[in-house]
Amino acid sequence: MADHYQNNIYNQGDYPLQEDDAASDVTEGHDEEDQMYEGEYQGIPHPDDTKAAQRAAWAKPQTGSSAASDLEELSEQYEYIMEECGHGKFQWMLFIVLGLALMADGVECFVVAFVLPSAEKDLCLSNAEKGMLGLIVFLSMMVGAFLWGGLADKVGRRQCLILALSINCIFAFMSSLAQGYSFFLFFRLLSGIGIGGTAPIVYSYFSEFLQMNKRGEHLSWLCMFWMIGGIYASFTAWGIIPRYGWGFSMGTEFQFHAWRVFVLVAALPAIASLVGLTFMPESPRFLLENGKHDDAWMILKQVHDTNWRAKGQPEKVFTVVHIKTPKTTEDGFFEVQSATRTPVQRWAVRSLTLCKLVLRNVASLLSAELRFATLFMAVIWFCMAFSFYGLSVWFPDMIKHLQHEEYVSKVQVIHKKRVENMIFDFPLENQIHEEVEYIRDKFINIEMKSVKFKDSLFEDCHFENIRSSETVFENCTIHSTVFYNTDLWEAKFIDCEMENTTFEHNKHGCHLDTAKENDVLIYLVSFLGSLAVLPGNIISALYMEKIGRVKIIGGSMLISAGCTFFLFLSFSQSAIIALQCLFCGVSAAAWNGIEVVTVELYPASKRATASGVLNALCKLAAVLSSSIFASCVGITKAIPILLSFTALVCGGLVALNLPDTQQKILQ
Repeated sequence: MADHYQNNIYNQGDYPLQEDDAASDVTEGHDEEDQMYEGEYQGIPHPDDTKAAQRAAWAKPQTGSSAASDLEELSEQYEYIMEECGHGKFQWMLFIVLGLALMADGVECFVVAFVLPSAEKDLCLSNAEKGMLGLIVFLSMMVGAFLWGGLADKVGRRQCLILALSINCIFAFMSSLAQGYSFFLFFRLLSGIGIGGTAPIVYSYFSEFLQMNKRGEHLSWLCMFWMIGGIYASFTAWGIIPRYGWGFSMGTEFQFHAWRVFVLVAALPAIASLVGLTFMPESPRFLLENGKHDDAWMILKQVHDTNWRAKGQPEKVFTVVHIKTPKTTEDGFFEVQSATRTPVQRWAVRSLTLCKLVLRNVASLLSAELRFATLFMAVIWFCMAFSFYGLSVWFPDMIKHLQHEEYVSKVQVIHKKRVENMIFDFPLENQIHEEVEYIRDKFINIEMKSVKFKDSLFEDCHFENIRSSETVFENCTIHSTVFYNTDLWEAKFIDCEMENTTFEHNKHGCHLDTAKENDVLIYLVSFLGSLAVLPGNIISALYMEKIGRVKIIGGSMLISAGCTFFLFLSFSQSAIIALQCLFCGVSAAAWNGIEVVTVELYPASKRATASGVLNALCKLAAVLSSSIFASCVGITKAIPILLSFTALVCGGLVALNLPDTQQKILQ
């Protein structure tokens, strides 16, 4: 059977001649009868004994049948062809281009978190609106993963990735200009739908240019770009957002502050990947699955020639003449538009047909041959995402909570004092003024942060040019007092008695809280968490082929579960940061294995669809866990820790029962 496959690929006489330009590079300078001899003379490599034995083993299960199925035969042939093309310059160029797309996906997860401290003041956001912005990232990426993953199996990997990245870039730019919350939310929603399609497509796309013995390692290296995205986002946010002067304004209607500059800079990886994709070809495996033999042949020849020229062997000839192309049953999809009258009708029929095909493909993931694989992978993806994203939110929130507790413990209490004819021209911070009498005092050109006036008296006082945050007046008596050009609004006076008190030229809108905005720890925690992924990425890439996918996934998830128990012992910021780094590093190895197995378990016609569905499930788990874990901050550690531990143990045990795909030909 192995000889049969090789004859199908290399023997021109078995199939009709190709077009002159397609066959010229193969047949130039020799006759049809001595083609193989001349190929040998020109240095075309023959498989060694090991590869021959391996190929015979692949073909063995089919020897009992009269003829192998078209798809199975295509899988065998395609693996042989990728071996002949080799691994070299072309794969590394594609690696960089797709890596930038994956990097853009990683950046997207951090953008809103980094801009919120500034945007909440610039856009006057309430707590509910801030929460919605945080959730919209994962919700939009969930929709994008499902949508683009399904389309990539019907329209094409490259075309869908270009469309997804284009949508992300366009609406990321629009969001940087949005002056109101509604438009900003809407544009970030569409931007997330675009970038949500990158991960499902990237891994499927890249895997179809890799031979079997390179697949696990190089897909793992590709995963490292997600970490690079987190580092890039942390560095650029720290370098841009605190520089409040980096921006401009056009009157009071249009403001372009530093955080908006960061939103633009965050889109650069997506733009770079988009430019690179214009020079990359479509996946030849996708083209073959859809009956486009000649296009696929030309791309495979391009891969072969690019690699061998870069290795200094341009004389090597691409000997493949014909590749087994399976019969497609959906040709009517492309012909249906000719039966309708207007362009709108053709577009409607085409779109409806495409939706039906995508949904049918999604439903096929639960067919008899894929049901258990899909259910197992769904459990693993959900459990891993639930713990990873939940703890990714919980770690920085816990650090902020510890910071706040430490800050509150240092509060200065001023009790039962009488202050007369004093000018306050210095900042007031972290203070409680209780039962204090202020008589003819002036508060001029100062900032008030975390100041509480309780049961106090203000008599004939003057407040001018005041800027405040977390400052309130509770149960105070205020007589004959003037508030001029301040941001002390009605909401900041709780159960207060006012008499002959005036508010003149109050500050309108919201104002940036620079102390909160410039908290370097926000960026440092994200940076260290992303950097900690590096060891896990390197180890998993180097040992993916040696240890095996199943052991790496199961072992890493169980070790991560063990790490969560140490969180019971974390009582300081440094301890939480250290445990975050340990958890992220171990989790990275599990994620790499999960991505590799997902690609290898499913056939080409369902690969991107399955990856899209599982990525959508991943984002759903992220929404649930981040909401649950964030609500537990300051209340209890036990719930987040126990939930993470349970999810990781369940996912790890299920992973150990996955089939071994290490020596499996990409179907």
